[in-house]
Amino acid sequence: MLETPWKELSFVAFDTETTGPYPLGNEIVEVGLVKWVAGQEIDSYDQLIKPQKPMGQEVIDIHGITNEMVASSPSIDSVIGKVREFIGESILIAHHAPFDLGFLVPDFERFGIILPKTPPLCTSLISRKVIKGSENHKLQTLVKYLKIEAGQAHRAESDARACLQVALHCFKSIGENATFQEILKIQGKDLSWKNYSIQDLHSNQNIKGLIEAIKNNQSVEFIYMSGSMKGKVRKALPYGIVRNPDGDYLSALCLIEHKKKRFYLNGIKDAMPIMS
Repeated sequence: MLETPWKELSFVAFDTETTGPYPLGNEIVEVGLVKWVAGQEIDSYDQLIKPQKPMGQEVIDIHGITNEMVASSPSIDSVIGKVREFIGESILIAHHAPFDLGFLVPDFERFGIILPKTPPLCTSLISRKVIKGSENHKLQTLVKYLKIEAGQAHRAESDARACLQVALHCFKSIGENATFQEILKIQGKDLSWKNYSIQDLHSNQNIKGLIEAIKNNQSVEFIYMSGSMKGKVRKALPYGIVRNPDGDYLSALCLIEHKKKRFYLNGIKDAMPIMS
């Protein structure tokens, strides 16, 4: 597949809308997927999902999906298998792919679904290398810059379709006969599915404790081997764990400095829940 020209491959552009910004602490509330094969869109899938917890107004204001809209929607357990089936052997594309993979991979793992092997593509990363005249490389900015027909911004299927069009523009700019390997080289960062696994983190007792604390909305204390308080005990309320090609980190409210902070996982030691 690596040496195959992109025009001969199958792609699935993908987008999620969520109940918040952090995997584990938040949930997928809508998925949208658009499949492209042999020069044309051949299929699409869009589904609202009822989360376990009601959404707050702040996130509703972003995507416009209300608690009433998802009240009768299926839960993630009846949707996630359909998402994997739709992807099949296609190459996944997303804008800011690490965000979407951070939510998708844990749900695949939670329900025993085998991860795809072909690495995904990120139109945010690729467009930064290929599209030079745009004010920035946010999806909606690129939609306007490239004069792409836009649907409803911040809704999953519309954003997935916009992502696909940005991807195709970039692929053509790289070369009409460019191979998948050449596109991966332009992307630069390794976004392999396994890099977003949460199961892999369970082997680290520190991280396992953080995962459980996030699920239980429980504060934690740990020694952080970086920053101005290097080697000292930190206390925090964790929001979520973000697996990122630039370094995996815990996003949390620091209970000492009373502000949201990012703690890189490789610097966390002796993490344990704070017993109330």
